[in-house]
Amino acid sequence: MIEKIGINAGKVWTILDEKGRQNVKEVKKAAKLTDKDLYAAIGWLAREGKVVMEEVEKEIYISLS
Repeated sequence: MIEKIGINAGKVWTILDEKGRQNVKEVKKAAKLTDKDLYAAIGWLAREGKVVMEEVEKEIYISLS
């Protein structure tokens, strides 16, 4: 399970690196992940201090730190 989360975190990081700041829905669609897998990957990246999350008008946006 940890390996899968790490792989998915890499997918999310790559998307953010290529496209810049994205909302959660855009990242989910681009990475083709389930909600559970997406949030685990985001949590992994957040714990490592690699992403910043912010809420704007009830939308959550993610960007690389």
